[in-house]
Amino acid sequence: MGMTGRPACPQVEGEKMRVMVSPLLTRIRRREAKVGVVGMGYVGLPLGMAFAEAGFPVTGLEVDSRKVESIAKGESYIKHIKSEPLKELTQAGKLTATTDFAKAKELDCIIICVPTPLTASREPDMSYIIKTGEALAPHVREGQLFILESTTYPGTTDEVLKPLLEKGGLKAGVDFHLAFSPEREDPGNKNFNTKTIPKIVGGHTPACLEVAQALYASALKDTVPVSSTRVAELSKLLENIFRCVNIAMVNEMKMLCDRMNIDVWEVIQAASTKPFGFMPFTPGPGLGGHCIPIDPFYLTWKAREFEFHTKFIELAGEVNQQMPYYVVQRTMEALNKVKKTLNGSKVLCIGAAYKKDIDDMRESPSLRVITLLKGTGAEVDYHDPYVPKLEEGHGFNFNMKSVPLTPETLAGYDAVLILTDHSNIDYAEVVKHSGVIVDTRNACKNVGPGREKVTKA
Repeated sequence: MGMTGRPACPQVEGEKMRVMVSPLLTRIRRREAKVGVVGMGYVGLPLGMAFAEAGFPVTGLEVDSRKVESIAKGESYIKHIKSEPLKELTQAGKLTATTDFAKAKELDCIIICVPTPLTASREPDMSYIIKTGEALAPHVREGQLFILESTTYPGTTDEVLKPLLEKGGLKAGVDFHLAFSPEREDPGNKNFNTKTIPKIVGGHTPACLEVAQALYASALKDTVPVSSTRVAELSKLLENIFRCVNIAMVNEMKMLCDRMNIDVWEVIQAASTKPFGFMPFTPGPGLGGHCIPIDPFYLTWKAREFEFHTKFIELAGEVNQQMPYYVVQRTMEALNKVKKTLNGSKVLCIGAAYKKDIDDMRESPSLRVITLLKGTGAEVDYHDPYVPKLEEGHGFNFNMKSVPLTPETLAGYDAVLILTDHSNIDYAEVVKHSGVIVDTRNACKNVGPGREKVTKA
């Protein structure tokens, strides 16, 4: 007998799972399986739309009633997701959303796309996954498939989510299927989207993997099966840590180049001509987005359980976290050249989103730069065509509205900081009408007249 009192009989359990796999696979292949997506944000909404467009009936499970109302109206609340295709799906009844998690019992496949931020002490915040697991637990039934997509440390699916879903007595890998498939969204990327980015899938058991892979293969172009949920979890961390470390390296190189009076952007461009053994990364005012600034700390935290200190990753994190301070220092230096101090100066920050041409402010370094500038005594405004206002949230306490970008506006500031290089901004006009420009993105690279006013940071 096992510790739960039920007979330990792998053969019987395996037979039961094989019996359960066939009906769900059939429903998936016929596009009859009811798909649920928990969390209709930057990951969940495009994923839900992809499954609906593939012919599956999709239900979004969302705690934010405003998102549920927007979906019902066919109105997108994410800039790079157009309202027209969303409206077509909702009007056809292919995509709906609700705040009622009891609907989960009616669904065949449930994909969890909730945030995984850090706590104030820079440790993994599992609260969203835990609350989701607790909300789903009473509605788990035999034959269902549960997939976690939230970026997290290896072991989360088995150690955190699985026990929650098993609270009702049903067992993962025997009574229901369990898998992990890391999200790979890149908002604003015109070359890849949810359907075309290869999907890594790891199952709790081989049968779980078979069903999960079949589901994704029915809506997405390519799937990449791996041997376990832990491999799938760590693969996403490796992807983002790779970027974090290389961005830290080039950010450090930028600071050195400034000391040496060398243009780091020209150096990167020259090195990029090598057809092998080099991949260009670009510096900036810091790391932004929900992945790269956060994910490495999920692994460094988990590594301590194995008495392993991830020095390389933590050093990269330190370098990247210091970049907003460096930007402020360069702004001080630029103002000093025209005999002005940062304290009391009027500063305009161009860009609040964490990268160009999107409205996503998660972990945006612009927010940290604005806070630091205000802390020095500067009067700070911002302009962002995609972010009309900054309110309390994202770890910052703001109450600001985007100001218009006009010649008169630009002329009224002592310094203009380019923190996000949105494509629809005329940087030649910015340089023409501004006194001091601090460019953290090399946005002014093609500007001729007035280049002497530009300080790279």
